[in-house]
Amino acid sequence: MHVFYSDQFVLPLPPGHRFPMAKYAALRARVAASGLVDPADMHVPERATRDQLALAHDPGYVDRVCRGELSAREQREIGFPWSEAMVERSLRSTGATIGACRAALAHRSFAVNLAGGTHHAFRDRGDGYCVFNDSAVAARVMQAERRADRVLVVDCDVHQGDGTASILAGDDTIFTFSIHGAKNYPFKKQESDLDIHLPDRTGDADYLAALERGLAEALARARPDLAIYLAGADPYEGDRLGRLALTKDGLERRDRLVLGTLREVHVPAAISMAGGYAKELDDVVEIHFKTVSIAAELAP
Repeated sequence: MHVFYSDQFVLPLPPGHRFPMAKYAALRARVAASGLVDPADMHVPERATRDQLALAHDPGYVDRVCRGELSAREQREIGFPWSEAMVERSLRSTGATIGACRAALAHRSFAVNLAGGTHHAFRDRGDGYCVFNDSAVAARVMQAERRADRVLVVDCDVHQGDGTASILAGDDTIFTFSIHGAKNYPFKKQESDLDIHLPDRTGDADYLAALERGLAEALARARPDLAIYLAGADPYEGDRLGRLALTKDGLERRDRLVLGTLREVHVPAAISMAGGYAKELDDVVEIHFKTVSIAAELAP
């Protein structure tokens, strides 16, 4: 199984910032030490190019990000101060999902981006710690390269994939499915092809039942050649920014349900980590590592 990482491109943040930048290096170290993945199959991704980004984003927005011309308000909405390192990391993280999609399709299997899942980025603006929308970009790149005709985005982050839904609205070749907390950020939801809005404190049993129904419907309607799975760690009951109540066992069962189902129907998948904001960084890393472990175990 091929794995892409970009944690060496560190985004400098002010002291006390709540974004858990350190999780990425910790996750890669754990994956590397585990022996799950052949070292030859762990890759530093290429940068996403302007042309690739423009398949999902307004070219003017891409240029303003890269040239450092974002306004103070735009930087506040993203949640990161602009820096050259921010640009580099955003390009590499998006490139990692592109690379994972290519690898998944080439090997008819699963591949992993140890970052990614930046689903709050819209066509012409960033939001919620997301600069570029890696899922939307990667899906469109796969189509442009004639590697896939139809793509399914399965978003299991605790927050709705509002940017993804907005960018891909009206595109019947890319199906967006988001299962998330109804009262979580973003407070103004967009319309995915399929949304499941869950009440506060939804636990393992109800979540998994809803996900199973939604996944079956999404696969039937999407008829995909490729899936992009956002395996957010933030539905966890101990997450600071989530309002759901899944246990670690429930999150493991979620990953087994999604990846096991995709394997059964012979759909290759690129997996990104998306969000995770537990009080203890080790909890976030453990949840993400379990996702990678399950992907390696179930990879066709």
